[in-house]
Amino acid sequence: MTSIFRLLSGLGLNWLVARCLSLLARLHLISSPTATKIARRGFIRNATLGAVAIVLTEAGAGLIRFWWPNKTGAFGGTIAVAASNIPDPHGKPYQYAPGKFYIIHNDDGVMALYWKCPHLGCTVPWNDGEGDFHCPCHGSIYDYNGAKIGGPAPRAMDYMGITVEASGDLTVDTGAIHSRGFNYDPSQATPL
Repeated sequence: MTSIFRLLSGLGLNWLVARCLSLLARLHLISSPTATKIARRGFIRNATLGAVAIVLTEAGAGLIRFWWPNKTGAFGGTIAVAASNIPDPHGKPYQYAPGKFYIIHNDDGVMALYWKCPHLGCTVPWNDGEGDFHCPCHGSIYDYNGAKIGGPAPRAMDYMGITVEASGDLTVDTGAIHSRGFNYDPSQATPL
């Protein structure tokens, strides 16, 4: 739907710009006391330079828009997670989609596991039936703590920094993503 709108508005805009430019050209020729005839070589040169200028302007505008930061959502900052959302020890992980993490609760404390697979960046869902994380793309498997069990992944799932507030709520820093080796280390969990 949006591509059709863009196409139609682009065609309408091009028509409008062409009409305005032709009107300006006519007014210029009428207002000059001695209208000089433009040589074919000069016309081709001016048309080519104008077309190149338009293409470069459009490419530059597109490049600027492409590189402009497009921050949407909460990812990249700190996110508060209510104490009521913290799972029971070894319970089903709490998934927080805007922050792109799972909260797990093990014997050592809580962890915020980044749901991006370290292999090729797929989203790794929790598998309730088997009690672990399964990457649907290439078959990497991670245990409850995010440690690698099998598959082509080069390491365990990454984790994010957590701060426990006095109220029991958690603050997850999604800008501080830590990578680790294959195994789980109890120092990676934040005591609750």
